[in-house]
Amino acid sequence: MVNGKGIAGICLIRLKEIRPKGLPKQIGISSENGAHRIAVEWNENGKLKEGVYIPRRDTSSKLNSLAGGTIFPGVHHLAKFKVNESDGNYNVEFISDDETSLSIEASETEDWNERSVFENLNCVSAFFENGSIGYSPDNNDFDGLELKAYNWKVSLLNVKKVQSSFFENEKIFPKGSVKFDNALLMKDIKHEWIGLDKIKNYH
Repeated sequence: MVNGKGIAGICLIRLKEIRPKGLPKQIGISSENGAHRIAVEWNENGKLKEGVYIPRRDTSSKLNSLAGGTIFPGVHHLAKFKVNESDGNYNVEFISDDETSLSIEASETEDWNERSVFENLNCVSAFFENGSIGYSPDNNDFDGLELKAYNWKVSLLNVKKVQSSFFENEKIFPKGSVKFDNALLMKDIKHEWIGLDKIKNYH
């Protein structure tokens, strides 16, 4: 919770040259991806931990989609992405195999949204950096993945338009319960994805 509000979001990721550690980048694969994330806390071995619950993942990669839940943690929906970027402007949209859709128009800015539940850019940056562990549903269990970023740096985006059929689904999120807060941009981030032990759901 941040100032009494739960935090959820959409992480749009362009992955480049993804491959098992130690292999040459020439064999790596690239893809466009979207992850709907909800910030959570849980107790593990007596310690309070924080991260994100990822109810759905979408990808342009057929390999990611086919291997989701096996080689790659979490089920991945295959989606068609359209991405245009120029002179600090970004237009991204996708529609998935089950008709889930998203679109966003944004541009780089230095102006902070004073109506945000976060105090400033440093606060929101630290919040998301601490949420580097994510779990996705896989049947009755949860697949885990940790992001290790070696040069974490975020900047601000001014969002002109945003639409998400997932967060606009009133069967999941009652009308008025979701409000846009802010958008961040990360570029050229060297990173590593680390698979975590599956969490068994015994309930």
